[in-house]
Amino acid sequence: MTGELDDRARQVLVSRLLDRHGRSYAEEIGLDLTNETAWFGWLCAALLMSARISAEVATRAAQALIEAGLDTPGAMARSSWSARVALLDRAGYVRYDERTARMLGEMARRVLDLYGGTLGFLRETARHDPAEERRLLLEFKGIGPVGADIFLREMQLAWPEIYPFADARARKAAARLGLPDKVGDLAGLVPRAEFPRLLAALVRVDLAHETERLRLDLDS
Repeated sequence: MTGELDDRARQVLVSRLLDRHGRSYAEEIGLDLTNETAWFGWLCAALLMSARISAEVATRAAQALIEAGLDTPGAMARSSWSARVALLDRAGYVRYDERTARMLGEMARRVLDLYGGTLGFLRETARHDPAEERRLLLEFKGIGPVGADIFLREMQLAWPEIYPFADARARKAAARLGLPDKVGDLAGLVPRAEFPRLLAALVRVDLAHETERLRLDLDS
């Protein structure tokens, strides 16, 4: 299963990816990233999703945070560590519950102390420079390169200076499917507004180990 597809096959495959798997993770969690108030919740989700735990459990835990009202830095900082641990446990996020609960609280306090309670000010501090935005994200305890990639992958419509951005996992999945793995070429397959959804679809297919089946379906 090597080599890139021709233009027609690409169009068919991309259409199938979007139709079957093209729901962004932010959408699944219930976050509208065009609204600045959702950005902190998405940063929390990126932290949860970057751990060695299933995406299903991580998204369920992120949803639980939102349902509990812990979707703002202020609410998260005011919550107790034990309450956050219990919430994560109920969502099935048990392997990293205590450590993650601590990091969520620390992250909220950092947003409050350094950025006035909004990630919009982090962006302004970085002067809309993608490299600097990434550097500042990496200063949050619990947000490593994978977490930063997850955050930026879906934030690129709200932060247009990031576009086009594709993380290594999405690009590797694209290559396995015969799609271009160069970011610009991959972004050129869909309208700008659809690119984060395409990346989410590629990640979902990769996590489900469905790349080979999709390619075989296309060849049949």
